[in-house]
Amino acid sequence: MDNTVHSLLPVWACLASLLAVPLIVIFRREIFLRELSTFIAAFAKFGFVLAMLPIILSGSTITTTLVDGIAGINVPIVFRVDALGITFALVASSLWIVTSLYAIGYMRGLKEHSQTRFFAFFALSLSSTLGVAFAGNLLTLYLFYEILSLSTWPLVTHHQDKEARSGGRTYLTHLLGTSVAFGIPAIIFTYLKSGGDLSFAGSAILAEQEMSFLPAVVLLLAFVFGFSKAGLMPFHSWLPGAMVAPTPVSALLHAVAVVKVGVFCVIRVITGVFGTGEDSILSKVDANLVLCWIAAFTVIASSLIAMSQDSLKRRLAFSTIGQLSYIVLGVALLSDHAVQGSIMHIAMHAFGKITLFFCAGAIFVATGKKYISQLDGLGKTMPFTMAAFAIGAMSVTGLPPTGGLLSKFYLIWGAADAEQYALLAVYLISSVLNGVYFFPVVYRAFFKSADGGKPAIRIKEAPLACVVPLSITAVSSLLLFFFPGLLLELATMMTTD
Repeated sequence: MDNTVHSLLPVWACLASLLAVPLIVIFRREIFLRELSTFIAAFAKFGFVLAMLPIILSGSTITTTLVDGIAGINVPIVFRVDALGITFALVASSLWIVTSLYAIGYMRGLKEHSQTRFFAFFALSLSSTLGVAFAGNLLTLYLFYEILSLSTWPLVTHHQDKEARSGGRTYLTHLLGTSVAFGIPAIIFTYLKSGGDLSFAGSAILAEQEMSFLPAVVLLLAFVFGFSKAGLMPFHSWLPGAMVAPTPVSALLHAVAVVKVGVFCVIRVITGVFGTGEDSILSKVDANLVLCWIAAFTVIASSLIAMSQDSLKRRLAFSTIGQLSYIVLGVALLSDHAVQGSIMHIAMHAFGKITLFFCAGAIFVATGKKYISQLDGLGKTMPFTMAAFAIGAMSVTGLPPTGGLLSKFYLIWGAADAEQYALLAVYLISSVLNGVYFFPVVYRAFFKSADGGKPAIRIKEAPLACVVPLSITAVSSLLLFFFPGLLLELATMMTTD
């Protein structure tokens, strides 16, 4: 029975934000209309994604062929929406709505320059993000991955000062350099090895192939490092360097689009190229364990580095590196529960981490403070912001009652299923380290007095357009603990197909 539905919904979902770009530029002097165009596009994109959800939950996939082939290569540019793709699309499109509201409050609050350019590239980056989510084969995935790198570079270099230009060079050099040096050879090898098949439809592309340990490891690492947006060490330094960008961009990079695209691509490659379970080409030769231990090292090392950072955004950046490696480690374990945990952690981490970045930006807008050592007593003067920070920290750490507990539980369960108890211990140790570098921030805010015990100067909260989004994402982190059914169902579908 053919469970494929042919529909233009994925195309419209991508076009919604792309078509907003010219409107944002046209209305550059009409601020209300420019921002209205952003919101209309954001809600339209989310609406198109929601319209696809019942089809996916029914067990079908949605396909649309954009181009039959390019440059004489018989590989189409095609969209294929399945449970993994719709999960990522739901996260990205829903968070774009709240991020747009937050960006308005942040950019206005600081009277930032070039706001039209900012919102235009913001919209373009979300279009390419959904292109990655819906990619039906390796070629389509790679093309939209590269478009995302180019469309987010102007956001990273937004301030246009020396620090921004340096961060932008590191950002683009790392992401484009690795994708060309590692990603393209990996795709070409897969194309030749599979006899010209790059499609994610059906079984894994290399499911019927035989490979020894060394070629399997080389190919796996070429893919993983080729998609270096995943932030795996040693190709991680672009990520803290990108912290020169405005906070809404940091939130976009670390929770919604860029880094999640990286780990999404790793999940897609492992499930769609190599396969999971005991019959995986990786499992047969234990090649997956090499990636497991690289990810495990990144988890612990990034957590230790995060503990030494006084800059709040840099601490959050190194935390992100570790959390991304949670996801990579989970899918590399190849067990069903670990893969499900990885897929769920995309969403759970997204809501928790974007809350933390929103809070960091709100603190900067309201007080001009960006170092943890400056935050004493801030919980009394910015109670909504710091309460949201506490919830976000709980979710990323994996404490109840937040959604992060559930995804980490599945990751730990998956490590036990794979009988990798040392890697299970890595998850537990890392969770403790998460608490060590997050909760001193909460303690300073609520239990220490500003100015050496003197009454704190009353500081207002950041503009409402900043506080409302961080409140929404914090509450969402709580709701995902009590209502995880949709995410769990979609994650389970990916391991039972």
